[in-house]
Amino acid sequence: MPPGLRDEGSASRIIPMSTPHFLRVAYVGTGFHGWQIQTSLRTAQGELWDALRKLEPGAPLPQGTGRTDAGVHARDQGVLAHLGRPWEGHRLLAALNAHLPWDLRVQEAGPAPEGFFPRQHAVAKRYVYRVRQGAAADPFQTGRVWHVHGSAPLDLEAMERAGGALLGTRDFSSFRCAECVAESPVRSLYRFDLRATPGGMDLVFEGNRFLMHQVRIMTGTLVEVGKGRRSWEAIPALLEARQRALAGPTAPPQGLCLDQVWYEKSWGLGPGYPLPSGGAGA
Repeated sequence: MPPGLRDEGSASRIIPMSTPHFLRVAYVGTGFHGWQIQTSLRTAQGELWDALRKLEPGAPLPQGTGRTDAGVHARDQGVLAHLGRPWEGHRLLAALNAHLPWDLRVQEAGPAPEGFFPRQHAVAKRYVYRVRQGAAADPFQTGRVWHVHGSAPLDLEAMERAGGALLGTRDFSSFRCAECVAESPVRSLYRFDLRATPGGMDLVFEGNRFLMHQVRIMTGTLVEVGKGRRSWEAIPALLEARQRALAGPTAPPQGLCLDQVWYEKSWGLGPGYPLPSGGAGA
């Protein structure tokens, strides 16, 4: 690695050379204003940084793979952390969790390969959006799902067909929020799956990258299809229109979870993603 690296907060700030560690972090997003650190708000990145600085006061800002929104959960946020010395994985995990709140936990810790950066070297992500339906919400699931009220059940077959129409490498301008600053709206959606669950469903999206609020807008649109307010056959025309105003509402954040991240196989951080072409995420 070069004699310095850039953190998410300041692309030009140089920090001393140190030992890289890779963490897999899970958090309940309800109590966080997203992943990315903010000056006066509680964030997952900020809490993790505080824990790292308990171990080493000079620890730089940890770098995550996905910038989850306020209220969005994560089971597999990949994080690059730098410390002044090597740590055994189980000792680092225990030390950090001793300083972390109940709603954020390090699930795995180990050495990171030199030159690895989570955002740049991720090849695919899986987001799961949990929808429940019925006349009354389950209070034990508050903050974890989107409860869609209504006496008529959602049309799961139509929703599944609509989700399938989103697959492929496409311009997803109709499914990006106005605040999205991504240079290109083109993304690849590799997989969509609708899994029926007791009282509802899980919507599973896997792709290379996602635009700001993309999964939540796709979910809001699919729920409209399930309610019969729009036809699944209209999805291709919606994509072609490239107009956010024509898509459905942005689903609330609490149903969404960053479920898994895959990195380039050559980094040795797990199996590569089985790309549709038959590649292995190299």
